[in-house]
Amino acid sequence: MPERICSGIFSFINFKSQKKNTMQELIDKLKAEAGLTDEQAKQAISTIKNYVVEKFPMLEGAVSNIFGAAE
Repeated sequence: MPERICSGIFSFINFKSQKKNTMQELIDKLKAEAGLTDEQAKQAISTIKNYVVEKFPMLEGAVSNIFGAAE
């Protein structure tokens, strides 16, 4: 049983780490390809997240899982 708990905790931490890495990859891509600053890239992502949730509320959970909750 403790092995399952530890495995679950490590999986959760790994998921959070991957999401953070994915977000940083997206920020870096926006900076490189669109010439945005770090803050502009973060704002662009936030704007897109909010737009998708506003237009497609049924995707809110998926958007939150991909991009994280409102930051």
